[in-house]
Amino acid sequence: MRLSRLFTKTSKSAPADAETANAKYLIQGGFVHQEMAGVYSWLPLGLRVLHKVENIIREEMDKLGAQEIRMSALQPKESWEITGRWNSMDVLFKVPSQTNKEYALGPTHEEIVTPLVGLFIHSYKDLPVAVYQIQSKFRDELRAKSGVMRGREFGMKDLYSFHATQGDLENFYGKVMDVYIKLFHRCGIDTKVVEASGGPFTKKLSHEFQVVSDAGEDVIVICPKCEVAQNSEMFDPGAVKKNCPTCGSAYEYKKGIEIGNIFDLGSKFADAFKVQLMDEAGERQTILMGCYGIGTTRLVGSIVEVSHDERGIIWPKSVAPYAVHLVTLKSKDAEIQDRIDEESEDLYDTLIKEGVEVLWDDRDASPGEKLADADLIGCPLRILISEKTLKEDSVEWKFRGEKEMRLVNLRDVIEESRSI
Repeated sequence: MRLSRLFTKTSKSAPADAETANAKYLIQGGFVHQEMAGVYSWLPLGLRVLHKVENIIREEMDKLGAQEIRMSALQPKESWEITGRWNSMDVLFKVPSQTNKEYALGPTHEEIVTPLVGLFIHSYKDLPVAVYQIQSKFRDELRAKSGVMRGREFGMKDLYSFHATQGDLENFYGKVMDVYIKLFHRCGIDTKVVEASGGPFTKKLSHEFQVVSDAGEDVIVICPKCEVAQNSEMFDPGAVKKNCPTCGSAYEYKKGIEIGNIFDLGSKFADAFKVQLMDEAGERQTILMGCYGIGTTRLVGSIVEVSHDERGIIWPKSVAPYAVHLVTLKSKDAEIQDRIDEESEDLYDTLIKEGVEVLWDDRDASPGEKLADADLIGCPLRILISEKTLKEDSVEWKFRGEKEMRLVNLRDVIEESRSI
């Protein structure tokens, strides 16, 4: 992509109300546009990042054997009345229709997926089943804040599993936990697996996946040695001054961003919708369910929170909008400028043919503006071509997360780029 053709532009100043790094840099860098409090449009650069995050999640869900579906965001009121959540969920968007009916904008999908799967499950032989989707959710948050990390419209991957026995549910639950740790690592961040209360409808299994960050809203209690962690909301107050019972180390208290959670739902929703099956003894039994969520847009915001500096974002390669940010600086000498243009064009075309994603800053802009935008946008590698580098038949080669640059001979750029 030529930066001169990108319809979005960077901004020299951050939004006045930006309190977090993701709110500041995603808007300033032209990744998202805030339409209103808690609602964002995802622009070309931001959508490329979001798609990469979603594709990593999709790959890992498919490896689990889960099947992707897409459920309706507009949901019937009757289903929410069956579960008793029409009046009890305070963040539920209720949509009146000119037909005198009311609908819900989906904040979650237990009310849809449970009766849906129940249409096709008749015997224990039909289980286990796991289905997932990646979709926008809607929650009437009283206070939307922290950029894309707490919104009224947001992206989520929700996975639901259905089982005939508690043992089978717990086995799948453990597999999801392992997969979550792996996929978050693939996205460039490490998480803490935190024991959580899980709310009133869960049974005994409930965990959160937290990213340690000062931008987080939660406080988590962590043992620094054995990695045991709990959400402070359920932590035993009498144990606040005690050491970890496993290894004896002193507890640490950290702020965390919750980017995923997994719950054992038991039979609550299956009971509500009377979803049953025939077991091996020929008896009718209610199925058991698990729920496993990841906030996709929140995950993007969390990556920015843990991977940035004072100049902008430092994207991990796996989710960066482009692998290479090619920058060309102008020369006052027409002959030299022709060579800069020729070498830049050739390198841009060759990198693309090699399968390298390139964002080329071909604009007629000052060196300072180009270098500042490269740091703000945060692609993993910056390759710079200028009058100075061409005197050495080289390019300037600098990784975004490093301070030092080096010269790489023009003949070696393609070979070097294969190892990015």
